[in-house]
Amino acid sequence: MANYDVIIIGAGHNGLVAAAYLAKAGRRVLVLERRSIVGGIAVTEEIFPGYKVSTVADSAGYLGDDVRRDLKLDSHVEIHQTDPIAFSPQPDGSHLTIWRDAARTAKEIERFSKSDAQAYPAFVELMRKIADVVGGLMRVTPPDLPDLSLKDLRGMLSLAGPVRRLGRKRINDLLRVLPMPATDLLDEWFESDALKGAISASSVRQATWGPQEAGTAYTLFHDWALSDTGLFRSSSFVKGGMGALSEAIAHAARGYGAEIRTDAAVAQIIVESRKAVGVTLANGEHLRCGVVVSNADPHTTFLALLAPRLLDASFVRHVRNIKYRGSAARIHLALRALPEFTALQGSDAVTHLRGPIQIAPSPEYIQRAFDCTKYGEYSKRPYLDISIPTLNDPSLAPSGQHLMSITAKYAPYALRNGDWTSQSKTFTEVALDTLAEYAPKIRECIAEQRTLTPLDLETTYALPEGNLHHGEMTLDQFFHMRPVPGYARYRTPVDGLYVCGSSTHPGGNVSGVPGRNAAHEILKDG
Repeated sequence: MANYDVIIIGAGHNGLVAAAYLAKAGRRVLVLERRSIVGGIAVTEEIFPGYKVSTVADSAGYLGDDVRRDLKLDSHVEIHQTDPIAFSPQPDGSHLTIWRDAARTAKEIERFSKSDAQAYPAFVELMRKIADVVGGLMRVTPPDLPDLSLKDLRGMLSLAGPVRRLGRKRINDLLRVLPMPATDLLDEWFESDALKGAISASSVRQATWGPQEAGTAYTLFHDWALSDTGLFRSSSFVKGGMGALSEAIAHAARGYGAEIRTDAAVAQIIVESRKAVGVTLANGEHLRCGVVVSNADPHTTFLALLAPRLLDASFVRHVRNIKYRGSAARIHLALRALPEFTALQGSDAVTHLRGPIQIAPSPEYIQRAFDCTKYGEYSKRPYLDISIPTLNDPSLAPSGQHLMSITAKYAPYALRNGDWTSQSKTFTEVALDTLAEYAPKIRECIAEQRTLTPLDLETTYALPEGNLHHGEMTLDQFFHMRPVPGYARYRTPVDGLYVCGSSTHPGGNVSGVPGRNAAHEILKDG
């Protein structure tokens, strides 16, 4: 007799979301987590004494509205929107700030280009309609092409509304722009480097590409579709850090009856007669169940927890060919004081720093930062995506102190010369040198610092090659091809084994949508 109806491997946010939905539907659910805390990449950790750091993911602005509503998360966690959505200082000492309000942003843009200011509202209106269609795709279970059934077509009916709002004449725009480089799309609308740099940065935050690479328009729309701003990126914070969000999802799951065990690493998925029937823990304990759900990445699930001989050779080949290509480091700074940016003067300076800060003055700057990865080198002038969470939640640091978290790109997982053990300190200095061009006294503010290289992200957070999304967020690993062709419906070649992590449709960001979608498919199967 099975101990549980469902065992979920990994208490990352998607695993917790799946657990909550399944337990809510009456299933006996056990979640097993190898670390001592839940959350996966959505965690809060005290890496400096007295500082609560969102070590990997740092925005809840992509959380699915349906997940938030269905699990009643607002009862257990505070998620607040911030404005602006991007502060982008320029090398000449000027700055561009993107606000939630398009009219307010147009006034900012006017200082760089009057024609861009006039075009911006129309650009936002059309891009939102295209993003709505992409967002609709994210919330359906992909069909197994080319075997498209009538049931699959019925499941796509939810796209009718967004497509209708887009309009017949604009369908061609949708089909045309998704495979484009982000720079080509932006060049059709704007002339200002500052504006194009601010927007194109969102096309590469989730991928190891430069904005001049084909398909980066799609990655831009992926973020736009999930964003809580209705624009190209989100801007929200969780009181208490991202770990508070994961704890809220775990609380919801437990409230519905799910059991969650930490310090419980899974060593093997038990398969009998080609059906998953349980798991073996690293301590040798055997647990049986009716269904196993893996929130781990595909390499771990199919090549480590399963014996590859149980799988068809073509499936294993597809799994081995999944591209991870992590290329970002996370740098955390405990600050004695708030750094001063050359571009900001006066009493309203703090207002501009409450949202994301982007060192991305032009698309060409970002592209040059990326180019070195082709040769196994890190960027000497990286693109930086920065947050100062203590401006919105002072409880994250000791009184009067601040935190700064930086996502620094590009830092490829595989270096041609040396390794990350030897190169971590050097790359951190390069990133701080870059930041100092815009905030000259930054080093005087630093009390402590900690860098998580792609190797650290792999080792500590089980992210292969340091990729946060269990696979690159690119068009060739999108929709019915995620995680591999023929298995995009959260099922696997092994009966009773499902997947629910970021390797599945619709992919990364802390949205919870993969976990929700997977749970719905499991419930459909009974």
